[in-house]
Amino acid sequence: MENLWSSIFELEGVAQITPVQFLLCTAVSLILGFTVALVYMIRNNQYTKSFITSLAIMPVVVQVIISLVNGNLGAGIAVFGAFSLIRFRSAEGNAREISNILMAAALGLATGMGFLFFAVIFAVIICFVNILFTMTSFGEPRGLEHDLRITIPEDLDYNGIFDDIFEKYSKRCELVRVKMTNLGTLYQLTYRIELKADAKQNEMINEIRCRNGNLEIACMKLLYSTDEVL
Repeated sequence: MENLWSSIFELEGVAQITPVQFLLCTAVSLILGFTVALVYMIRNNQYTKSFITSLAIMPVVVQVIISLVNGNLGAGIAVFGAFSLIRFRSAEGNAREISNILMAAALGLATGMGFLFFAVIFAVIICFVNILFTMTSFGEPRGLEHDLRITIPEDLDYNGIFDDIFEKYSKRCELVRVKMTNLGTLYQLTYRIELKADAKQNEMINEIRCRNGNLEIACMKLLYSTDEVL
C-alpha cells in the first residue's frame, strides 16, 4: 500500500523515464484533466469551449514539462514559471476558473513526478468537494440583496427622502454612492438594499418614481464577483 503513494520512477529505480512510464503518466493526466473539465461544467453556463479544452489538457502540458526535466522539481517549476508568463486568457478569470486552473496544474505536477495514485486520490477528493459545493447552497449570499440606482434632480434633497419607502419594503438599506450626471443637473443615488421576502419590486419602484420626477430607476440583483459592481 505504501508503494502506491510513491513515484513510479522511484519504484523502477532508474534515472530516466521510460516510454511506458511516460505514456502511463500522459494517460492519467488526460483522464484527470477531462474529469476536472466535466466537473467545472456542472451547473455552470458561463464558460467557453476554448477554456474547457485548455482546462482538460493542462495537466498533460504540466506533466510533460516536469517529465522533460527528468523529475527535478526545482527545474520543473522554473520552466513552468517561464511558460506562465504567457497570458492564459484574453480576459480575466473569475475565482472558480482560477481555482480549477491551479487544480489542473497541480494534477499535472503530480503525474509529471510519477505520483499517479496521489494524483487520482487528489482529483477524486477535490472534484467531490467541488460538486458538493456546486449542488448545494453553500456560499450563496443570504437575503434578497439588490443594487438600487435612483436618478433625481440636482435641486432635490436626497437625505432621507426615500426612508419611509425603504422601511416599508426592505429589511436593510444603505446609501453607498452619490454621483453627479448630465453635466451636474442630475444625481444618481446607489443604494444597497435587502428586500423583505414578501416585497414587490414593482410597487416599490412605482412609489419611488412618484418622488424622483419619473426619472430613471434601476433595481438589479447584487452580484458578488472580483469586479466592482458600482
